[in-house]
Amino acid sequence: MNNSFLTDENLRQEFRWLIKNEVHKVFNQLREVLEAAARRYPVEIAEVETQVRQEKYIMATSTQTSQDQLKCILTITGDSITSADMTLKLHKHPNVVYHTTIAAESPWRLQQIQDSGNYLRMALSSLVLIPEQLEYVSAEEVLNDIDLVLGKVNRARSTLAIPRKRTIDELMNSKNMKTLTPALPSDLAVSFYLQAHKLIFAVYHLTQAGGTVKFETLQSESPVTWLNEVLVLLSVALHRAQQLRDKVSVFLQYPIHNLTAEVPPTPLFQ
Repeated sequence: MNNSFLTDENLRQEFRWLIKNEVHKVFNQLREVLEAAARRYPVEIAEVETQVRQEKYIMATSTQTSQDQLKCILTITGDSITSADMTLKLHKHPNVVYHTTIAAESPWRLQQIQDSGNYLRMALSSLVLIPEQLEYVSAEEVLNDIDLVLGKVNRARSTLAIPRKRTIDELMNSKNMKTLTPALPSDLAVSFYLQAHKLIFAVYHLTQAGGTVKFETLQSESPVTWLNEVLVLLSVALHRAQQLRDKVSVFLQYPIHNLTAEVPPTPLFQ
């Protein structure tokens, strides 16, 4: 009996079973989960029934910032702050109150929302392009499709959960700072960003002493319901895709070119 033939044929059977019963099933599950995530975004995402939403937030100060130092009420429409009223007090100038606003005609863009939505749209488009009855002939082919989806979903999630770090110069000179009315003094900068399940409002005050530039930071935040739901759904999708990837990766260690090929029967005795 040809033991290598039995081993190869068993592997082919297992791979065909995985393709038939797991791969396309998981791809469909991923599509459903990602569509559910897309419907929670406050912006339009192609191929999914979504709508631009408007939400109001009252920012709460963190433990390091007292309530009278930082006050902010804002409205987000889609991926932009279309209305905001901000009052600031600094430790070094407790008797000076700074006030500024954001108006609908000059909105503050929350780029993280749009970028994350774009990555999610690309992940969904990748899944849509995979034929329902596609017969993969190798583990590499399956992994290429899984990795493409995994990469986009991971970027969609990390874009929301981990904001890109910016230098103080970038913050001071950002286009968004020019939307504030009235403009703040040149030693003050503000920033809005998403981090995990929260919207963060941060104020940076630059000081210079002995040639060294330092800055004081004040911060307030608000939970964002849709953001928490999206992060949970994207985590579910990543976990499910990784599980499938682990199963398919097992077949990489076997040097069989076409795992779905039908092998003609071989006589038991030769």
